[in-house]
Amino acid sequence: MAKIPIKTYKEIEYIRASCRIVAEVLKILEKYIQPGVLTKELDEIAEEYIYSCGAEPAFKGYGSDEKNLFPASVCTSVDDEVVHGIPGNRQLQNGEIISIDVGVKKNQYYGDGACTYRVGNVSEEKERLMRVTQESLFKGIEQAQSGNRLHNISAAIQLHVESAGFSVVRKLVGHGIGRELHEEPAVPNFGKARTGPLLQSGVTLAIEPMVSYGTYDVYNSADGWVWRTSDGTPSAHFEHTVLITDNGPEILTLIS
Repeated sequence: MAKIPIKTYKEIEYIRASCRIVAEVLKILEKYIQPGVLTKELDEIAEEYIYSCGAEPAFKGYGSDEKNLFPASVCTSVDDEVVHGIPGNRQLQNGEIISIDVGVKKNQYYGDGACTYRVGNVSEEKERLMRVTQESLFKGIEQAQSGNRLHNISAAIQLHVESAGFSVVRKLVGHGIGRELHEEPAVPNFGKARTGPLLQSGVTLAIEPMVSYGTYDVYNSADGWVWRTSDGTPSAHFEHTVLITDNGPEILTLIS
């Protein structure tokens, strides 16, 4: 089992700075999300703000295949798109939901966060999906305690989601974060409590439940990036970067 990095005070401050920009971007974009807006317009707004903060978009140019690196600064995933939606000429329609995932790199350290937004007026089913997904994120964060096992987070998320009749996506997981965008450990959104690595103060995690209205099965699109639900039902995604401390979890991507 790979070692989970423990961050120093200085590293935590760098991560905190990147996370604040993530939170600010998500707050700024909220007021632009409405019917008729193009997803590429949201990407442009986010990119401009990130650079204005002396930071870099973490996702732009990311990937292991040099011929197919991620081409945008944020991910815009609509309805049945679970994650990694590529901004473009898609025009948002009333009744859709859109997940926006933002990654920021500043001082060589990363922050990561996501939120799902309603476009205009959405159905009661989508409202409930969004609410339960966000609630499950906070249920997981409550378990991000020094001395707990990692899968306490996973089990708390799974229990809340499945109790509401929804499905936790299993092929995609959260992750550690810091000097790298994706570090150890993997943070699944399903699992058995009191299993997995021991959590310690100084660990930073990106906790991110991805929840589908129907099946938990997903597939990767032909572009190699966008993940979609296999049954075409909508999916919601919420994410926070969290620091484990001796006094409990601190959410680094949360601003008032």
